[in-house]
Amino acid sequence: MQDKELGTVISTMEGPTTISFSFVVLSKKVRKGQFVKVSSDSGFVLGSVTEITRANRYFERAESVSEYEKNIPISQSFPTEEWEYVVANVRVHGVFEGKNIVRSTFPVAPGTKVLEADENLLRTFLKLDENGLNLGTLQHHSLEAKLSMGKLLQKHLAILAMSGSGKSYLMCVMIEEMLSRSADKGRMAVVVIDSHGEYTGFRQTQFNKSTNVVSARKFRIAFRKVTPYMLAEMVPEMSATQLRELAPIMSSLHNEMKEKHESYVLDDLISRVEKTIERDNVKRPLVAWLSELRRLRLLSAKDWPRLDEAVEPGKLTVIDLSEIDNARKKQILVSYLCRRLFNLRKKGKIAPFLLVVEEAHNFAPEKAEKKHALAKGPIITIAREGRKFGACLCLISQRPVQLATTALSQCNTNIILRITNPFDIDHVGESCEGIDRQMLSSITTLRVGEALIVGEAVGSPVFVKIRRKKAEFAVKGKDLELIAKRFEEEKQKKSQDVEAFL
Repeated sequence: MQDKELGTVISTMEGPTTISFSFVVLSKKVRKGQFVKVSSDSGFVLGSVTEITRANRYFERAESVSEYEKNIPISQSFPTEEWEYVVANVRVHGVFEGKNIVRSTFPVAPGTKVLEADENLLRTFLKLDENGLNLGTLQHHSLEAKLSMGKLLQKHLAILAMSGSGKSYLMCVMIEEMLSRSADKGRMAVVVIDSHGEYTGFRQTQFNKSTNVVSARKFRIAFRKVTPYMLAEMVPEMSATQLRELAPIMSSLHNEMKEKHESYVLDDLISRVEKTIERDNVKRPLVAWLSELRRLRLLSAKDWPRLDEAVEPGKLTVIDLSEIDNARKKQILVSYLCRRLFNLRKKGKIAPFLLVVEEAHNFAPEKAEKKHALAKGPIITIAREGRKFGACLCLISQRPVQLATTALSQCNTNIILRITNPFDIDHVGESCEGIDRQMLSSITTLRVGEALIVGEAVGSPVFVKIRRKKAEFAVKGKDLELIAKRFEEEKQKKSQDVEAFL
């Protein structure tokens, strides 16, 4: 099939150069972000449209337009349509020499025809994988954006956008793709730290057999697995002196119970501390802190769920935090979960996994006191070391500027949906390689379901229209009008039931 002709390269004050050129548009189907190609002596030069300008000589002088329009429209007096022209600016990505793409070292010639980039060329350039995760289609093209799971996830992923732009929707699409993969293509386990219960709906879909939802209220940590160091992290107020007093007590208690083949709980440690430590200035704060930890009802005799059994290839485990309000309990739970998953994966006891952290800026903030960011350390550990062991991380945040720079910088692929906050936009521009100022300005105008993918997973930054979910389910946080309507309906029904009873 013959390539579609889009326009002709022109000579301007700025180019053509090895990095950009402009062309007069002959087809009305040319759009910003579209990929184009131009023939050269070395091979096809591939580029993308960065901006489009529309001009007309009849409307260049404001005073002339104002004067003519007082009596009769200019278009009725002059052949204005014949003098209108459209110019597109193109950013050069490289030159195809056979099947390889190399850096452009010589500009395209003025007068050369600009053609629509064909799918095979784009598939090679963007490193698309026929067996990859299908996230949607390239903007202004019909080519499916199938990204290699390894390149997308192994060096970690960040999904950044303002509230309501489709972050969770995109993650649902990605989870569908991962749950639908066959074993011969390679499958991972997916664990989601769900702050608002947005992923619990997978139980209502065709993926219900592959989905396990764990309520944070029922989550338990086996106290025998808690080391003195871990306990000190849970109680950051603890001093080094108090930790020195506590460590041998915990070690002694652990050895005694191990010999008896019995489990023990936090109450046993509190009782032992009260009996063993003599100095009140050490004992009283310790007992108070441990008692406060007991009230969280998180430490128990046994683990629940058993992570070595719950995390399986092709399975989704949702940790639903929406039912608990205590911020410290959430931090301890997420901290333990990250640490436990990473250790199990290093020992090869669980499948390679993707850990999805919703509202990541709350668990790994850039600036916060240690006691308010207990999960930050374990998250950063996975970000730094996880790729060696198949422990992959996906950070989802609506406030990139508040997310720990160390964690974000380890995410080699970023999917960015609409962002309007200027501080967040600047932060994204500084932390994501390959994004220029024009792309940053486009981020503010993206519609819901449109995303910019940049980094390891693609050969070049590319705009993608996210596909529709296969699994439709109700998400917590419904439409405001519907919530208000149902509240009044339920209130009215209760009133009618009371009147009927009386």
